[in-house]
Amino acid sequence: MSESPYPDLPSVAAVAADIAGVLERFTRGESHAFAFGDGGVPEAVITSYDQYDDLSGEETVGSYETVVAPEVLVRQLPEMVEAIRRGTFGPPVLVGGKTDPVLVVLSTQQYRALRGDDEPPPGVIDDPTVRTYDSVPTQGSTPFSVDEWAKDDPFTQQMLEEIRQERGPADG
Repeated sequence: MSESPYPDLPSVAAVAADIAGVLERFTRGESHAFAFGDGGVPEAVITSYDQYDDLSGEETVGSYETVVAPEVLVRQLPEMVEAIRRGTFGPPVLVGGKTDPVLVVLSTQQYRALRGDDEPPPGVIDDPTVRTYDSVPTQGSTPFSVDEWAKDDPFTQQMLEEIRQERGPADG
């Protein structure tokens, strides 16, 4: 078996043991979505409720019917990841205080769906919270000038003209 591309990925046990710290960091806005799992394989994601809400998570991937308390998540997180492995994990789980969610626990597939990302090719281990995108031009594409880009937009044309006037004549 090949070595995981994510050797520093937090384990399920490590995340469960630090739920209070994770909750505190998200509450203070000091954390971003992160994947975790055993053996260096991303199996689940914790993201902020704000990101979930901003991306219309309820409509996109649904949610568990109640907000789960952090101490309950500590006990249930290993079971949740086991359900993800079996393919029986239900909707994302909202975690927080008495009524207001702060965190959301999702499978990696649910997180991709929430973000609108593609699934990785078969056999590729992929952390959906760490994405890279190919920036090579597509076949047949050609470079274009800023004037070509602005040709159908009078506002952009006006802005370009103002910029050019501020800069003065181009050196030739």
